[in-house]
Amino acid sequence: MKNPNIIIIDKENVPFLNFPKEDVLNVKQERSQRCTSLFKAMRLGNLERQKVRILFKDDEGIKQVETTIWGVTNKRVILKKAINLPINRVLSVS
Repeated sequence: MKNPNIIIIDKENVPFLNFPKEDVLNVKQERSQRCTSLFKAMRLGNLERQKVRILFKDDEGIKQVETTIWGVTNKRVILKKAINLPINRVLSVS
């Protein structure tokens, strides 16, 4: 069932969003799990070209993008076409 509060966007619109600096996850274990999920999704993207759903929060609310993760740095998730979003704004990856 879709959550009406989640806005689904195209990855091409990510660069036009504004991201606050604070982390959306407050618990250290949740942040660790987020990194594990991102690296797993990156491997799937690079090896199998598999898309994932990234749930994240910008300054207006929760959004979702379905895309391939090409890279992960300690601060950014790198998507196709060098589009990136801050790791600290990612709620989940599936």
